[in-house]
Amino acid sequence: MKRQREIKAVLFDIDDTLFDSTTLSKMARMNAIKAMIECGLPIRSVQKGHSLLMKIVEKYGSNYDKHFDRLLETLGCCKDPKIIVAGIVAYHDTKLAYIKPNSDVIPTLIALRDKGCKLGIVSNGRSVKQWEKLIRLGLHHFFDVVIVSEDVGSEKPQSKIFRVATEKLEVKPKETIYAGDDPETDVLGANNAGLISVGLIKQKRKWSTLNKDKQPKFTIKTVSELLSILEPT
Repeated sequence: MKRQREIKAVLFDIDDTLFDSTTLSKMARMNAIKAMIECGLPIRSVQKGHSLLMKIVEKYGSNYDKHFDRLLETLGCCKDPKIIVAGIVAYHDTKLAYIKPNSDVIPTLIALRDKGCKLGIVSNGRSVKQWEKLIRLGLHHFFDVVIVSEDVGSEKPQSKIFRVATEKLEVKPKETIYAGDDPETDVLGANNAGLISVGLIKQKRKWSTLNKDKQPKFTIKTVSELLSILEPT
């Protein structure tokens, strides 16, 4: 990166980039199972219940809204509103406790805005759910554009969803950073669309073993390291 002024926009993924969605989901589902057992779910082990629930999530997708109904069916139970609602309440109570931005996110967004960068979101998922995350995180007001796959009929790693974002921001792809944690969607998509890809390194993921098209131009361990990428060399 030769000069700071070459970067005019920074785009972000949401989940596991701006906050720890993996921990949130796991704890919310574990607590939901625990609450359901306390209300009569016929299973003793929270871990076993969580394992069954995850198989249902994998089958129907994370945006499906009847996971707990299907869990009761899997266990041979009739539909029981009390057990289902216990799970729903515990899930959402836990979610509210865990949905916090990573500690360096807000200072980094402020610093990027101070440098004159336009900011945006490019995310797969349902619009209502992704907007809920941004608003609960208290981050929605930072972003000039929020592009969610449901709204544009394209999802990462397809190039269109990135192109919509850069066109709305009136910047060129080569002037735009995209930061995300997933090489299969975030990095591959950004590379294909001509953006500057930045991979947020997670433990247990070996970026060096990936195909070239899934290799980010830069890797960071924390969002705040984006600021060093923008510094002149």
